[in-house]
Amino acid sequence: MADQPIQGWHWRNSMKTVRFFIFDARAGFFVVLVLVHARLWTLVLALSVMTIFWLFERKSLSFPAALRSIRVWIIGPKRPGWIWTRRRKLQDTGSA
Repeated sequence: MADQPIQGWHWRNSMKTVRFFIFDARAGFFVVLVLVHARLWTLVLALSVMTIFWLFERKSLSFPAALRSIRVWIIGPKRPGWIWTRRRKLQDTGSA
């Protein structure tokens, strides 16, 4: 690893999730909220959000992927790509 030039290293780490200690960086917002507005409910909110993020990571899901899986769970497996009013209608292309 030390023999490789440093110029080629940057592209590998470009899609890694930004981390805040062991959590996703999106949970860092709630830590900042606790620091700015120190109340019991903000502490409980921050700990619960961090626990949820930790549970997502235990199931090998990123936060956007977890939101998509929750959406599929709520809506169901059969979802049309377009609502019925925006679907294209079949047209007769035959010659008369």
